[in-house]
Amino acid sequence: MTRSEMREHVFKLIFRVPFHDKNELREQIDYYFDDLTDVNEKDYEYIKNKALLVCELSDELDEKINSVSEGWPVDRIGKAELAIMRLAVYEMLYDDDIPVNVAINEAVELAKSYGSDDNAASFVNGVLAKLV
Repeated sequence: MTRSEMREHVFKLIFRVPFHDKNELREQIDYYFDDLTDVNEKDYEYIKNKALLVCELSDELDEKINSVSEGWPVDRIGKAELAIMRLAVYEMLYDDDIPVNVAINEAVELAKSYGSDDNAASFVNGVLAKLV
């Protein structure tokens, strides 16, 4: 599985969190993977661990997003865009294996596919660019 594919799975897991009790995250991860047949153990661990870390650090990631998203506090940002930005900010700050420009570009691509409207990719790009 490519990094982009794994990142998309991480995004989908992060996106689920606001719709469930935070204490159910591990259970939600198990449910998510029950439907997938093409994920090997190494990829499963990578996806699961990254999703758990992003969720664990969500308050800190939200502070970073709030610090640059003028007029758009995280409680006003669409759920898909917020999940995408949390993942990207996590990668920018904590994942040394992923260059900042790659984290931003991948976030923009996710926003093109999953964003709530046609402006989602531009919004995500603008917010993340301010963190560089």
